[in-house]
Amino acid sequence: MTKKSGPKRGRPPKDLAGDVQARILDAAQQLFLEKGYRSASIDDISEMAPASKPTIYAHFPGKEALFAAVVARTISGLTDFEGFEPEGRTLHDKLTSLGTAIVEKVMEESLGMVRATIAEAQRFPELSRNVHDAARDRSVSAISLLLNETTQKLARAPKGPFRGKRSLATAQIFLDLILLPMLFRSLVGEPPKELRRELSNFMRERVGFFLAACEADWTP
Repeated sequence: MTKKSGPKRGRPPKDLAGDVQARILDAAQQLFLEKGYRSASIDDISEMAPASKPTIYAHFPGKEALFAAVVARTISGLTDFEGFEPEGRTLHDKLTSLGTAIVEKVMEESLGMVRATIAEAQRFPELSRNVHDAARDRSVSAISLLLNETTQKLARAPKGPFRGKRSLATAQIFLDLILLPMLFRSLVGEPPKELRRELSNFMRERVGFFLAACEADWTP
């Protein structure tokens, strides 16, 4: 009796084929979060994807490149605000809506990857810096665009802190003001439920402070 051979390891049936690169990244992300970078192996990723090791190496030259690609994909998702429309009538309401969306997105979608990246900062300082710079630059660009769109209806909007080259610096200040405190509190273990409960009041206070500073800086 001829023994039937099972499917080769790492080679999924047709109905599971899909986008192999996306499968590899999904598996790698899950394992990096569960085990950490050092403990997650290419063998583990190959089995979970599923995809053969040669297939993985055809897409990514090594585990470090795979980790960088996972982080880059996370950053891309966090900075994708295409089609986002801030809610509210006033500028304060719209910026509160925008700020809340940014903080919730980071807390829900990237906190684990932030922890993983920080954990590997000494081992891969260049990767950590590149991740930080890319996240910062893409976030600031996306926020600058949204701030400009949100404020363009004001007669004074093109002036002062929202004018030309200054708009990026203004977006950076806004991002730091609303995100860093909540991100730090999340990283040191404060319960997500408590942070979400405080988020509405926190955001309104921060946006009020931000707009007051912008108002004082308007150029006639």
